[in-house]
Amino acid sequence: MFEFLQRQSRHLYPGYFAMVMATGALSLSLWYLGLPLAAELLLYFNIFIFALLVVLNGLRLILNTGDFFRDLNDNGKGPGFFTLIAASGVLGSQFAVIKNMAGTAFVFWLAASIIWLILIYTFFTLIIIKKSKPMIDESINGGWLLVVVSTQSLAVLGTLVADSTDFSEVMIFIALILFLLGCALYLNIIAFIFYRLMFLKIEAMSLKPPYWISMGALAITTLAGSVLVLNGTGIAAELEIFIKGFTLFFWSLGTWWIPLLITLGIWRHIINHYPLSYTPDMWGMAFPIAMYTVGTVNLSMALDLDFLMIIPKITIFAAVIVWLLILTGLIIHHGKRLKR
Repeated sequence: MFEFLQRQSRHLYPGYFAMVMATGALSLSLWYLGLPLAAELLLYFNIFIFALLVVLNGLRLILNTGDFFRDLNDNGKGPGFFTLIAASGVLGSQFAVIKNMAGTAFVFWLAASIIWLILIYTFFTLIIIKKSKPMIDESINGGWLLVVVSTQSLAVLGTLVADSTDFSEVMIFIALILFLLGCALYLNIIAFIFYRLMFLKIEAMSLKPPYWISMGALAITTLAGSVLVLNGTGIAAELEIFIKGFTLFFWSLGTWWIPLLITLGIWRHIINHYPLSYTPDMWGMAFPIAMYTVGTVNLSMALDLDFLMIIPKITIFAAVIVWLLILTGLIIHHGKRLKR
């Protein structure tokens, strides 16, 4: 039994919590668009997936400690660990918005914040002090922006639960700081990603689904800024105009990314005939589409621009279809593995 568990958990994809992120974002999208039953069902499904992944990753940490930390020290795989934080933030937001369980949501925020503090400094320290470093085209990819997604997920959840605490002003301040930090991290990391895309040779196999995080990070940044405008007090209220402008800036950039990412997908799979088959990192494509829907709904409310609601009423169909297709791929993939 020990050898079986060790073997099964050895190669667990570090970024599998992106499935929780995608499911949670889709659930929140459905809730804001007036489909509470579907949103609640996805919440229960997400709780199951989150618990399962926590157990599997715990087993990997215990039974395959060396592999676990080698992945953490890897420029390509390391950012995937930030999906745990983002998944906790998104699931906590589901509890806060859909079930109005602010106490449970706060526990998720607190746990995710502690993990964020440990992970972000551990990861960056390991990458900085590494003696042998890969070339930029071998290391940087869209997955690095999960650092931004995890940071903004804490900003969103912190804002949502602030009123339920006895230190709401502090919570709003922390959320505002995390929002601004996430914005700064995005601008720094995206410069290297854009450099790689524009000035280095790109093969079809290298344009993996995590590049969609280039847009997904902007989508959750839009959500973080919007909820600060809608729920912020104190210093956040004083900086409302600044936050609105900054939020609209990031939403505009995220919207710009969508046609480009679709075009690159066509180039990869249709023109270059790269096979389209299920891989765990495909959840990194489902999350941005659903989060863009959530972010645009909240931006519409924050800026009092009702005409923007045309967009999420269209993108929700894409979000549902992509999520269902990837879930189907997962079921077929693991079904084949069980038959072997």
